[in-house]
Amino acid sequence: MRNEYRRRRLSRISAAAAAGFQAVEAAWLYESDLEQLRRAREAAGVELVLINTPPGDIKGGDLGLGAVPGREAEFRQGLDLALKYARALECKRIHLMAGRVPMGSQRKAVAKEMEAVFVQNLKYAADILSKEGITGLIEPINTRITDPRYFLDSPHQAAEILEKVGKPNIKLQMDVFHWQIMDGNLTQNIHKYLPLIGHVQVAQVPGRNEPDSAGELDYRYLFNTLERLQYQGYIGCEYKPLGSTQEGLGWIRDYYTHSE
Repeated sequence: MRNEYRRRRLSRISAAAAAGFQAVEAAWLYESDLEQLRRAREAAGVELVLINTPPGDIKGGDLGLGAVPGREAEFRQGLDLALKYARALECKRIHLMAGRVPMGSQRKAVAKEMEAVFVQNLKYAADILSKEGITGLIEPINTRITDPRYFLDSPHQAAEILEKVGKPNIKLQMDVFHWQIMDGNLTQNIHKYLPLIGHVQVAQVPGRNEPDSAGELDYRYLFNTLERLQYQGYIGCEYKPLGSTQEGLGWIRDYYTHSE
C-alpha cells in the first residue's frame, strides 16, 4: 500500500506537466524517495514551488509544530528535513506549519505562549532559510470548518506575528478558502496584506471544489484583483475536484480565454 502511494505521488508530477502546468506544489513528500522525486521532477520539466514542514505525529494529533510549546527541538529537526528536500528539489518556498492547540488546553490560556514559541521558531527558520535563498511561509487555516484546534487561523493574526518576527523572507500564504471562511472582506484584505503575501491557494467556498463550481466566491473578480495589484507569485490549486482532476481544469482555460 505504501509503495503504491509513493508511485502515485511520483506519477502526479508527470500528470501535472502533461496537463500543461509548469509548476507544482506538494504538502508532505517525506515518505517518498528523494532521488526518485528529483528524477521525476526533472523528467517532467516542472518547478516545485512549495512544500510543507513535516506535520509531526499525525496519529497523535499533530499538524505542524511551529507554535507548539515544548516541541522546539522537533520543529528544528523537521525544518532540517524539509530543507534537505527543498535543496534537492530546488524548491524555494517552505510552509512552516504552526500546529494545533495542545489537547486539553484552552486557546485563550495558551495563546500568548504559543505565539512566543512561533515567533522564536520563525526567527530561527528565517536565518537558516535565508542562507539558501528560501522563503518561509505561514498559513492561517480556518477553525470554523477545517481544523478547530489550529493555532493560526486568520490573516490578521498572521500579520501581527510576521511583524514581530521582522524577517523579510518569512511571508504570508493566502489560502482564499480559509480567509473567506474566517473573515470574508477579501478585497480589502488582499489590498491590505498583498505586500506580505508570498503564495496564494484557491478553492471555492464552502465545498472546497474547483473555483468555478457553485459557491460564494467570484474567482474571475479575485484573479483580476490580484493582476491589477501586480501579484507576481504562484497560485496553487488546492481544491477537491468534483470529478476527475483533468475534467476539473476547464475553469483555467475558460478564464484565460475570456481574459484575452
